[in-house]
Amino acid sequence: MSNGFRVRHLAIVGLGLMGGSLALAMRAHSDHISGVDQDERARAFALERGMVDCATGDLYDGVNRADVVILAAPVRVIVEMLQMRIGSYLRSNTLVIDIGSTKQDIVDAMASLPIGVNAVGGHPMTGKENGGIEESDESLYRGRPFVLCPSRRTTPAALLHALAFVETLGALPIEMDAQRHDQIVAGISHLPYLLSATLVATVANQARDDAAYWELAAGGFRDTSRLAASDVTMMGDILSTNTQAVATLLAQFRMQLAMLETLLIAGDDHRLGESLQPIRQARKKWAQNYDNRL
Repeated sequence: MSNGFRVRHLAIVGLGLMGGSLALAMRAHSDHISGVDQDERARAFALERGMVDCATGDLYDGVNRADVVILAAPVRVIVEMLQMRIGSYLRSNTLVIDIGSTKQDIVDAMASLPIGVNAVGGHPMTGKENGGIEESDESLYRGRPFVLCPSRRTTPAALLHALAFVETLGALPIEMDAQRHDQIVAGISHLPYLLSATLVATVANQARDDAAYWELAAGGFRDTSRLAASDVTMMGDILSTNTQAVATLLAQFRMQLAMLETLLIAGDDHRLGESLQPIRQARKKWAQNYDNRL
């Protein structure tokens, strides 16, 4: 924990769950926090709870005096801000960090920022099922991986500053290039969402003729279908900026599923068990390592 890290003026663009939680976590490490959001209710909530010192719907007013700017908006909104507006609003040596769920498009867009503005792509691997600033949690980032992806506007000093920022949140910084990041999250986040949504769609189709599907659904269905309840607009934004990586993994998933389907239809219980056993072991090993990290 970098307890000595301090920000004179921190600007957070996007006052939802992620931005609100950042404001709470950085409250003790910032002399002044400004929040930017188009939602008047989110701004009012942040002010009433003391999460920010000022809140505005105007991007220029929120960021033009900031030393560190956190972009906590949807991916395509972040890309648009980087390409079209925000660079001309920032002072030289300002550090910009985004927390979007995909990185390649954002890191590419950071190259359009003026020379002198420092920028690092970021993705904290955390969240909640329910969004909104009302769900903000000071400990949301604590103990969670926080990926940092350098851009063409990342100087060695800027990267060190970003690392110190992440450590101050209590998160675990991991440096990674943007392409590798997007390939990995396609497998551990974006593909699971599509599989969860497909499961719910399949059961919903069956339940049209037999409502007992819903009546009997319990813990297993709840756990595997949870991601299907994610915000559709947010997930559409994420998938549209990581299409190729997700499509590649979907093809691999179809091959795995087809193999299991073939063994099931053939009644080859022995080979089916042999195929499922290492999968079970891989899941147990991951879960044990995950629990040890918490």
